[in-house]
Amino acid sequence: MRRRDVLAGVGSLGVIGAAGVLATRGPSALEVDDQGTGGSDDESADPASADPLEIETIDAPGSEAGTMRVPGDGLMLIDFFATWCTICESQMPHLADARAEIADDVAFLSVTNEPVGRSLSREDVADWWIEHDGNWPVGLDPTVELAERYDALQYPTTIIIDADGAVRWHNSGRKSVDELLEAVETARAETGTEADA
Repeated sequence: MRRRDVLAGVGSLGVIGAAGVLATRGPSALEVDDQGTGGSDDESADPASADPLEIETIDAPGSEAGTMRVPGDGLMLIDFFATWCTICESQMPHLADARAEIADDVAFLSVTNEPVGRSLSREDVADWWIEHDGNWPVGLDPTVELAERYDALQYPTTIIIDADGAVRWHNSGRKSVDELLEAVETARAETGTEADA
């Protein structure tokens, strides 16, 4: 293979990669600030310093139509999912079992950033929620702002944040009940919060 062909191939990969960044994060992701890093206004670098977000919640089992503030008043476990994700489906029983073991001092929220209103309706999400025995608040993140803030662009991603929005645990992929419970206990110990006896 000639050197020119190799360089052309490498250049093409760079163009494809930049197009992917533009498609998922927008033009500001390619901006360079004074320190030479991308995204000069990127709040995801420090979620704890960002303003709280109001996440729309839908009417489904354990969830009322309205909004939920993120971060909340205490520890919050947030599960980022998609209705087409089979791993997300298989994690739902683990989330339900963990939630049953965890006291009310930890708020649960599952969030999808699928294009609700286009190819998917709120009713579709509610039906998926019912089918997979969800019984806690389920919300929508159509602008992907929450997912980007907490670097949760893979499915499933589960995080635990404190009342200031600081990430206490972040993990992608299916987690067992024990892993979820251990993560909550670690977050409680780090923040000095205890479950109500």
